[in-house]
Amino acid sequence: MTIERVRAICLKFTGATEQIQWGNDLVFKIGGKMFAVAALEATGNALAFKCSPEEFALLIERQGIVPAPYLARAHWVSLTKFDILSAAELSERLRQSYDLVFAGLPKRTQSALKGGVK
Repeated sequence: MTIERVRAICLKFTGATEQIQWGNDLVFKIGGKMFAVAALEATGNALAFKCSPEEFALLIERQGIVPAPYLARAHWVSLTKFDILSAAELSERLRQSYDLVFAGLPKRTQSALKGGVK
C-alpha cells in the first residue's frame, strides 16, 4: 500500500476532501472533520484513522498498530507502516472511519453531503 493508493481510496468517498496540515500530513476530511491522516514523510507513523471503541481495543493489540498520538482518546489508531494491514482490510477500515465521522456530523451537513454527487 502506498500513499497514492490511500488517497485513491479516501477520495472515492462522497464529499471527501484532502488538505495538507501540520507541515507534512495529508488530512482527509468529510464535512470539515478528519477521518484519516497520512504522513507525507517517513518519520513516525504512516497512517492514522478513527475506529469504534471495540475495534480500537482489538487493533492496538496487533503488531505495528498503536494508539494515535493526541487522538487515542477519540479512538484513533496509527499504523507504523502502510503495509501493516492488507489492502482490503485497510480499505475497509478507512471506510469505517469515514462512516463513523460522517455519522457524527450535524444532520443538515449530512443531508448536504448526500445531495452532492462524487
